[in-house]
Amino acid sequence: MAKRWGIDQRYFAPALITCVLLAGQFTFGFLESWTRTLLAIATAILVELVVVRALYGTWPHLASAYVSGISVGILVRSPAFWPYALCAAISIMSKYVLRIGNRHIFNPTNFGIVAMLLLAPDAVAGLSIQWGNNLLPMVLVWIFGTFILRAVGRLNITITYVASFLILGVVRAKMIGHPVLAEIAPITGPMYQLFIFFMITDPKTTVRAKWAQSLVALLIALLETIFRLMQWVYAPFYALFIIGPIANVIEIAIDELLLVRQQLCLVPQDLRLVREHVTFAHDAVSPAMKPQRARRRDTSSAVASSLLADRVRSAATTGYQSRRVRSSRPAASNGSMARSMRDSSARRALP
Repeated sequence: MAKRWGIDQRYFAPALITCVLLAGQFTFGFLESWTRTLLAIATAILVELVVVRALYGTWPHLASAYVSGISVGILVRSPAFWPYALCAAISIMSKYVLRIGNRHIFNPTNFGIVAMLLLAPDAVAGLSIQWGNNLLPMVLVWIFGTFILRAVGRLNITITYVASFLILGVVRAKMIGHPVLAEIAPITGPMYQLFIFFMITDPKTTVRAKWAQSLVALLIALLETIFRLMQWVYAPFYALFIIGPIANVIEIAIDELLLVRQQLCLVPQDLRLVREHVTFAHDAVSPAMKPQRARRRDTSSAVASSLLADRVRSAATTGYQSRRVRSSRPAASNGSMARSMRDSSARRALP
C-alpha cells in the first residue's frame, strides 16, 4: 500500500510515535515537560547528523533519530535536563559503536534507557503512567499502529508478544495470587505502546525470518515474566536488552557459517567452470587460428620454392652448366687432345 501511494515507509514510525505523544500529552499530560522532550529530540538529531557525516561523509535520513529522541522524551523521567540529552546521545551513539559488520545489535532507545537506569538510578526513572479509564487514545494508537506494522511486515512480532504477555500474565497471577487484571493492565499503558510498536519491532534490530521474530518475541515475554516475579520494575526493558542482541548475534553467526559453507561448496564447481571456459576458449580460438597457420604454411612453401629457383638459376650459370657442357661433347674433346699430343711428339723427334 505504501508503494502504491508512493509513501516512504521510514515516515510511518515517526507519524505513529507523534500520535502516541499527542494522545498521551493532551489526554493525561504524561510528559515531564515539552522543553525536555524537545531537548531529547534535538540532541538525537544533532548527534545523528554529526556522526554520520563524520563517518560516512553523507547526510542521514533523520526518521530513526526522531523516533529515538521522542521515545527518550516520553519514557525518561527526571527533574534535570541533562539525562534527556545524555540518554538521547547514548541511544544514537550505540548504533555506530556497538556493531557487528554492518548491523547494530541493540535497539538504540532501549540501550539508552537501560544505560541511564543502571548508571544514574538516583536521577532517572521510567514512565509509569497508565491510560486510566479513557481507552480511546489507546484504541486509536493500536489501530494506527496495527496499520503501520502490517505495512512494514512486523505485525507478527507485536501479536506474538501481546498474546504471550496476556497468557503469562494469567499464569503469573495464579502463581502469586494477584488479580488477573492487575497483571495484564500494564500493557494498556503508554510505555508498553512504545515498547510493542517501536522497540521490539525495530527493523534494524530484529531478525529476518518471521518464525524467528515470533520466537524472539516469545522469549522476551518469558524473560520479562521471570523479571516480574523477581519484582524488577522495568522488566520489559531489561528482557529486550538481553534477548534482542543475543538473537542478532546468533543470526549473524549463522549467516557467516552459511556463507563459508557456500564458498567451500562452490570451489569444485568453480574449477569445473574454469576448465569449461578454457576448453571453450580453445575451441573458439582454434578456427580463427587455422587460416593464419595455413597462410604461414603457404608462405613457407613460397619461400622454399623461391630458394629452390634461385639455386637452379645459379647452378645453370656456373659449374653445374660447365660439367653438363663438357659431358655433352666428350668425343670431340678427346680427339683434339690426341692429335695435339702426336703433333708435339713429331716436332720433338725432328733434328
